Amino acid sequence: MFVIVDVETTGGSPKNSRITELAMYKFDGNEIIDEFVTLLNPEQPIPEFIVRLTGINDEMVASAPRFFEVAKKIVEFTKDCIFVAHNVAFDYGMLRSEFRNLGYDFRLPHLCTVRSARYVLPGYKSYSLGNISKELGIEINGRHRAGGDALATTKLFEILYRKDLNSLQTFVQLELNPKSLHPNLDIAIIDELPTKAGIYRFYNEFNQIVYIGKSINIKKRVEQHLRNTKTAKGIKLIQDIVRVDYELTGSELIAMLLESDLIKIHKPIYNRRLRKSLFPFGLYDQVDDNGYLQLAIQSTSKTDELPIIHFSTKKEAVNYLIYIAEKYQFCQKLCGLYHSKNACFHYDLKQCNGACVGEEIPNEYNIRVEQYIANLTFEGKSFYILDKGRNKSEKSIVLIENGTYRGYGYAPYHFHGKVPINWNCFISPQQENRDIKTILNQFIRKDKSHKIVNLYSD
Repeated sequence: MFVIVDVETTGGSPKNSRITELAMYKFDGNEIIDEFVTLLNPEQPIPEFIVRLTGINDEMVASAPRFFEVAKKIVEFTKDCIFVAHNVAFDYGMLRSEFRNLGYDFRLPHLCTVRSARYVLPGYKSYSLGNISKELGIEINGRHRAGGDALATTKLFEILYRKDLNSLQTFVQLELNPKSLHPNLDIAIIDELPTKAGIYRFYNEFNQIVYIGKSINIKKRVEQHLRNTKTAKGIKLIQDIVRVDYELTGSELIAMLLESDLIKIHKPIYNRRLRKSLFPFGLYDQVDDNGYLQLAIQSTSKTDELPIIHFSTKKEAVNYLIYIAEKYQFCQKLCGLYHSKNACFHYDLKQCNGACVGEEIPNEYNIRVEQYIANLTFEGKSFYILDKGRNKSEKSIVLIENGTYRGYGYAPYHFHGKVPINWNCFISPQQENRDIKTILNQFIRKDKSHKIVNLYSD
């Protein structure tokens, strides 16, 4: 059984907002079997911009019931149901907050129709309720009113339900079970964790850091840890966590850099795999007996040489080598991807220039490989990587100077129009190591949202 919910509120945060309107439709997989829609007195003024958005004003809710007067009805109505909403974190969070104010711990498995629609119905430009409803021919009678939005969400959910129920099951999130957690862990703290990028630390009952992690959504990632009862390590970690703290970074890159440094400093017991190296495999180059520059994947533990790139797993490394071999028309045989005494498979497809059979001479082949390698290194360059800040008034900056990582920091948003050479005052100096170099290379290679600003202009 599902209950599709929408709320209108006095603001955008459960911490300081209250519900002004609630709509719930109970759906059994075939049809709506019950509904509950009501205005609510938030017991605080409704801001003017909210009035303009929803049309709900102070006069309309003055005689409406207060939340505590309908709380029992909500519990009864939603009993044994999966809680469904569009951007479920907000609606579910608002109801949990209202119940928490009454001293009641409201918990239900919940599902987001935004996330599930992206998966079940891929290819749409926007999955906002207004846009996806328009694309699917769902009429919304009463946009930004709880009843209208909840009914449109119900129709959207029905489409998803009929198209792929099995996929929907993967999007059902189970609420944390207090019985499986350490008795001294305050679950209310978990509810208050930010949904932004940063690092988080788990402490045991002796105030020792036992795990350090990073995420673009701290709250979501911590909750995933606390639900992980599928492995012995996961269960043991859950039982040890007594306290959680965090540090916002804004930038995913800075979160990765900070995580790497903190793990090496504190050596948490549950980060054992990361303590030695985040990346146990590497891409190496060497010249063979015929003078060709070969590329190969090796374990970093078997050599003291620094690889061109590091990888977390061998599978990731091999897949990457396959990708660049196709992209740059490198010989599969010289990359160790095709074992034969004759030509490689790509040669027959005209995707290899013939280095495997001597048709492409070593000098010509090696130039192309060296150009590829050069593009992966900083080659003594000096530049800043600009990315998201911890809030809208700043940007994060990471400094690479003369090819070496120097540190990171945060600069006021308006400062970025000034000469880059002056940005150094915002940088907190850091040390470069092998893992840091790899993190930077991988980020620049994969991420497209950042901006590169050269430190010195020609």
